[in-house]
This record gives sequence, C-alpha cells and structure tokens, in this order.
Amino acid sequence: MTNLLQLYAHDFSEFHEVDLAEDGRFVYTELPLYWSDPDRHPFLIKVEDKLAGFVLVKRASDLSGNKKVWDMTEFFVTRGYRRRGIGTQIAHDLWRRFPGTWEVRVMQSNVAGHKFWACAIANFSGKPVHAARMEKDDESWSVFRFESNLAA
Repeated sequence: MTNLLQLYAHDFSEFHEVDLAEDGRFVYTELPLYWSDPDRHPFLIKVEDKLAGFVLVKRASDLSGNKKVWDMTEFFVTRGYRRRGIGTQIAHDLWRRFPGTWEVRVMQSNVAGHKFWACAIANFSGKPVHAARMEKDDESWSVFRFESNLAA
C-alpha cells in the first residue's frame, strides 16, 4: 500500500500542497495505524486479481470532529481503472459493510472528485445529495453526510 500511496499523493498534489521528503517520496505518517487501530480499516482494490487502488476508512472525522461517523479517509483508483464504475462499486460495498453515518470529504478544488462522490452517494442512497462547505486549516472542503444501513 505504501507504493500506491505515492501515486495517490502525486495525484492529490494537484489540489493540495504535499511536500516530498528528502528521499523524494511522499510521507503518510498515519498509515501504520491502519494495521493496529481497531477503528481503522485498510483495503486494497483488485480487478481480476490486478491491483487497482486502495481505500482507508476510519471511525471519527478529523474534519467535523464527529467521533461516531465513518470517514472515507483516503480513496484511490489508479488512472487505468477509472471511469469503469469500479470506484462506485467499491464505495457502495464499503458503505454496506460499515452501516451508520458516513462523511465523505472532497477538497473544493477537486471538481472531478466532487462529481464522482455526489453521483456515487446519490446512486447509493436513491436521492439527491448536497455537500456542506467546511473550512479547516486554510482549506475549503465539500462534505457529504449520509446514512448507510445493511438494507441499502
């Protein structure tokens, strides 16, 4: 997953300043917590046994401060697998797996990400969704909040 995080951070650096370490790599200091903290869950995305991305999910939102929500912390599908419905399918599977209130946040500058999440959530919930705007650490975010249950 560490190697996939390099691709993800590179893509994400288009929207947010992400510094390289002295060795030329992006650093994601919280990654080890996904194997030791019971409220964090790492997933690899595979398509026909080929690696296609990853997802990091955790309980509690750093953005809103709500400790009871599920947070789609990081979500990455490699470019060769995008626009095939894979991301939507994976998101829906995770929302069913972890019922409850969800928050999905997208940087305001990430227009494609905003469109993807609005569509994926609307398809999942069966109704239109609207994001709330939040500011944190001098960044503007769109935050989608919705409910998931096992029957969805």
